[in-house]
Amino acid sequence: MTTAYDVPAEKLIASIAEELKKMEYIKPPEWSSLVKTGVHRERSPEKPDWWHTRVAAVLRKIYIYGPIGTEKLSAHFGGPVDKGSKPTHAWSGSRAIIRLALQQLELSGLVAPYKKLGRVVSPQGQKILDNTSYAIFKEMVKDNPKLAKYGK
Repeated sequence: MTTAYDVPAEKLIASIAEELKKMEYIKPPEWSSLVKTGVHRERSPEKPDWWHTRVAAVLRKIYIYGPIGTEKLSAHFGGPVDKGSKPTHAWSGSRAIIRLALQQLELSGLVAPYKKLGRVVSPQGQKILDNTSYAIFKEMVKDNPKLAKYGK
């Protein structure tokens, strides 16, 4: 079975973002056009559909690293802050964005809480991730037939 580990993250996140656009509970908040994604950023995202991309990336991270909470997820989405001539330091990403993304994923039934340790992907979320991964892998095999021996 082809999983999210077997395909490139960029392609998987883009495909899942398209799937999430069809769901009723995954919607960008009103403030999404005004906010930065973390202290380490200078400007807000330029893509109009960045919210769905971020929610898809959060879903993938939960699949790979779960059970995981908001603190670890914000560290994954953080980055270095430019301090001028001083050395850079790592800063976390926005926890408000991650918190709302997790709430929307929970309402959609793609993620479930797990024993006060964070969230894990639900069977419905795993089904979406695995089916999307399989479709991407089939496209990759079509382009490069040598990859056929690595997947089913």
